Amino acid sequence: MRGLWADLGDLVLPADCAGCRERRPGLRHGVCPTCVTALSALRPRPVRPTPAPPGLPACVALGPYAGPLREALLAFKEHGRHGLARPLGALLAEVVVAAVGEVRPLALVPVPDTAAAARARYGDHLDRLTRHCAARLSRGGWPVRVHRPLRALPRPDSVTLDSAGRAAAAEAAFRPRSGASGARGTSAVVPVVVLLDDIVTTGVTLAAAARVLAATGWAPSVAAVLAATEKRRSS
Repeated sequence: MRGLWADLGDLVLPADCAGCRERRPGLRHGVCPTCVTALSALRPRPVRPTPAPPGLPACVALGPYAGPLREALLAFKEHGRHGLARPLGALLAEVVVAAVGEVRPLALVPVPDTAAAARARYGDHLDRLTRHCAARLSRGGWPVRVHRPLRALPRPDSVTLDSAGRAAAAEAAFRPRSGASGARGTSAVVPVVVLLDDIVTTGVTLAAAARVLAATGWAPSVAAVLAATEKRRSS
């Protein structure tokens, strides 16, 4: 599932490194060699916010929301570096593999952006990641399909909210799409439903999405994310 360097080599020459934001003479890739090494060294691991909100499935993250991973996510998500969707999607595929284990049919369900966020980012950023994640998994021999049974309702940007505000906003954040109920029953083989997001902080968004999915017959077995925020410890 590796090959991150080859993916990054396909990107258009940027003005600076997406991982460290340093401008270096002769930079020929979206991420500099030092940041590629740091990203390649990350290994998926189980994560769990404390306290975990009700309904949060088991969650696996590639690494902490820090360093080159954080910077690359910000460059992709907030600064229009859409070419990073391919390598970041490949990294997300590694998280899915670690979370599920043996090769099995998969149903990937991305947490949807609100319409306002998608407009601001010129498209749903997680949908971009999911497409590349699915393509990488498929090339690796995994039977995989992307499903979008959720729609996102308008809500405040989570960056502006505290923990209580995130929880309140998440409670009413999602609704099932029309016809989503019972969709898994159309196949004799029941796939593993994997809920995808870019970052987990308190877990309330993933938990809210998982509860709506469970009510429509799409209960996720696991959530796979690229980064997990870590609580600062007071001295």
